[in-house]
Amino acid sequence: MDWEFTEDAAFIALCDAFRESGESSAIEFLANGEGAFHFQDLAQNAAGEGFDLSESSALDDFQQDVIDTMEKLCQE
Repeated sequence: MDWEFTEDAAFIALCDAFRESGESSAIEFLANGEGAFHFQDLAQNAAGEGFDLSESSALDDFQQDVIDTMEKLCQE
């Protein structure tokens, strides 16, 4: 399955909100209300693309990919 989450509107909104928040840690940003809201949208979109995130390890892996990508893209 090929889905580039970085091109998803929810991921773009997540990164924009992260930049605007002034938060330096993506993990901490995802733990607050706005970050969690955008991540939830992104996870729902991933499920809609056929990714099974029902297993906690799959969700953890997806979340770590999102965090790593956010920190890379938003610090450039």
